[in-house]
Amino acid sequence: MNTRHLVDTELLAIVDNFPPMQLDDKKLLAARDMVNAALNRMILPEVPVQSRSVSIPSGDGGRTIRCLMIHPETPKPDIAAILHFHGGGHVMGVPEMNQPELMQWAHSLGCLVLSVDYRLAPETPFPGPMDDAYCALRWLNENAEELGIDPMRIAVAGQSAGGAMAACLSLMARDHGEYNIAFQLLESPRLDDNIQRGGNENPCTGEFIWTREDSRFCWNAYLGEANQSPYGTASYAKDLSGLPPAFISVGALDLFVDECMEYTARLIRSAVPAELIVYPGCFHGFQMANEAAITRRARADSLRALENALNS
Repeated sequence: MNTRHLVDTELLAIVDNFPPMQLDDKKLLAARDMVNAALNRMILPEVPVQSRSVSIPSGDGGRTIRCLMIHPETPKPDIAAILHFHGGGHVMGVPEMNQPELMQWAHSLGCLVLSVDYRLAPETPFPGPMDDAYCALRWLNENAEELGIDPMRIAVAGQSAGGAMAACLSLMARDHGEYNIAFQLLESPRLDDNIQRGGNENPCTGEFIWTREDSRFCWNAYLGEANQSPYGTASYAKDLSGLPPAFISVGALDLFVDECMEYTARLIRSAVPAELIVYPGCFHGFQMANEAAITRRARADSLRALENALNS
């Protein structure tokens, strides 16, 4: 189905000018190079925060995990923290992709943000990236006093594949019972494998930017065809009770809109406080249109959700 007429008019320039990725084994390196080239053109906001790379232990011999840490220049004591995971289908991306918004979070909320440079598939498939995620959660808790953060006010957040990781980490933390997660912010998260199974496809989704073919490639690279662990795909969790409150946002033309609505309904039925916003006219990755009104609204909604969860 042609869905161009449904696209927010301020996003049409992205539709017309974004180069098709058509991910496969041969084109993955070129797609990673495209992400890195975009970083070279990125303009960071002038806000009073400090950003630096830190290396945290992985628990796997001498291997460390690089993270981007951002915090106010003069932080107050016992501030909240946000553990963040970037998008990129689990096969590409780095924390710096989201650095401008993460800097705004740290400044506006007066919090510490730690964004994890987790290992990527297919070189490191599941559970490797989720092991990195849990190590980062452990590190924040074990170093809370030195970092000046309140371990009872740690949120997890992520976009796309990163949103999937944040949702799965919330399940892991609940099940392991070692560390508290106060809130989960999931932006356009991949929560189900319906696309991979090819069932009940929504004809109004997946035409632009992130297609079903791209999503299937990334799914296979990260999880393979038969993996049904809830720590790889949150919808496989039979019980969602006891999870942290959630904010989920997604575009109406996004491949993942149906699973986001279903997951939110399951959270609500499990007595988990949950808010869902579906943005009309928006496809996966619409936030690349930085100045579009819908992008500004979406970023304000996420900031408001974090503010209410962490600082109210």
